[in-house]
Amino acid sequence: MSRFGIQYANLENNVRLRNLTRRVGDQVAHQVRSDQAPIAFFNASTRIGGVSQNAAFSFLSACGVQLAGVPVVNFACKYGLSRCVLGTNKDDHTQKPPCASCTTASRWLFANAPTIPLKYSLPNNLAKDIAGLAVDELSDLTIQFPPTGQSIPLGRLVMPSLRWALRRHHLTDDEPTRFLLREYILSAFHLAVEFHSFLDQVEPQALVVFNGIMYPEAAARWTALQSGLRVITHEVGLMPFSCFFTNGDATAYPIDIPDSFQLSPAQNTRLDAYLELRFQGKFTMAGIRFWPEMSGLEPSFVERIKQFRQMVPVFTNVIFDTSQIHANIVFEDMFAWLDAILELIRIHPETLFVIRAHPDEMRPGKESRESVADWIRLRQVEALSNVVFFDSHELISSYELIRRAKFALVYNSSIGLEAALMGAAVLNGGKARYTQLPIVYFPATPEAYRAQAEQFLADPTVEADPQFRVNARRFLYYQLFRTSIPFGEFLELHPNPTMVRLKKFAWQRLAPGGSEVIQLVVNGILHDTPFLLDASD
Repeated sequence: MSRFGIQYANLENNVRLRNLTRRVGDQVAHQVRSDQAPIAFFNASTRIGGVSQNAAFSFLSACGVQLAGVPVVNFACKYGLSRCVLGTNKDDHTQKPPCASCTTASRWLFANAPTIPLKYSLPNNLAKDIAGLAVDELSDLTIQFPPTGQSIPLGRLVMPSLRWALRRHHLTDDEPTRFLLREYILSAFHLAVEFHSFLDQVEPQALVVFNGIMYPEAAARWTALQSGLRVITHEVGLMPFSCFFTNGDATAYPIDIPDSFQLSPAQNTRLDAYLELRFQGKFTMAGIRFWPEMSGLEPSFVERIKQFRQMVPVFTNVIFDTSQIHANIVFEDMFAWLDAILELIRIHPETLFVIRAHPDEMRPGKESRESVADWIRLRQVEALSNVVFFDSHELISSYELIRRAKFALVYNSSIGLEAALMGAAVLNGGKARYTQLPIVYFPATPEAYRAQAEQFLADPTVEADPQFRVNARRFLYYQLFRTSIPFGEFLELHPNPTMVRLKKFAWQRLAPGGSEVIQLVVNGILHDTPFLLDASD
């Protein structure tokens, strides 16, 4: 769509936001009880201008809380960060964030509730203390937090954000990187101090933040948890326009599936209908469709497979993805895992290893600066006769690879879950959301991982534990139809795929009794009930 079309869609959305916030604000003025402790909301990393899915989830949830009679207070960034995550220019570290458009969007989103702004003030003493530190020293930085005397792990809080912003895991110790790391640390420290004052002033009963991993939200979450406050985090769910809420780390997707939960015939049918489309690449995540089309295996490639005793696909992930902070348990990072796989490749010439880069690794606007293709080139992997590499832009069907494979090597990509659903044996190198249940083989050490891989390569055949497939179906069904809370009745597509628009709906839909979805979310926030959809079909 043209730039004009996107601007018109934004204008239309702003009008709907304004009308809704006015209606909700009018009702709140008469309904909110002043004797109730408020719910605090904070999300500084969901958008710059416009409304993203997570910004919409937060906004609609806050409206629902207010209409349930409980006050809401927003903590909002107002020129409050020296450098923010979405406003970082990975090619120009000196560029300041676009605060004007962000604060304008905040005024639209937070118009119906009291808002306490975060304004930036340089922590001079800390700035002097860290001025000469290298990247490694900054990444491990822990200092005393003046309001409480506790130790605040500033380096750990900001590193996932810097890796995400720079699109790489291993950071170069140069001045642009050191500058951004320093500015993130200074901003995180200032935010934590100000957020501590905010909590003292507001005395909320709970805090709701976007994912808790991006450094502004991570600093706020850390501060709240040190105060003993309950913190709810949220992330985009698996289904379209859906959200996952949890008292834990949303990016880790903690799900408590009862041992007694087994799929009924109707639930199996429902899951099969979803998987039929999934295995054709017909699905989206966070509004992005990774597979605009999917190609089968070329006859020449099939013939090459037949020249080897066996074929093993290797499925990677995006190195800077926020899931990696949870994944790096056995290996230091994904490339350390790939180095271990390369050792296997060199001593097993009878096996064809097919390395498949994640389709999101080179998505336009989010291209990785540390890619699997780079690793292939630096390690001269394609010089080996028993390796085939498919880059992220090649639309080869991963499912066809799995069907022909002896077993699959996966880091923490969701393809591991899908392979298990297909009945394949999967050997994971990284912790994944689906490793919460016995679904794949996940050895606890690099040595155990290599021993398991060697055993699989040596065995005549490899059969997965039949219970793994059952657990995979249980897990995916729960993730899709129990934990992915659908906001589709309120949201629709925007011409910009990273944004959403509000649908036209009456404000009463956000009030008690108006929507089962909003009621579920509000009950979870106010009463700590499970953020789970009804179990019935």
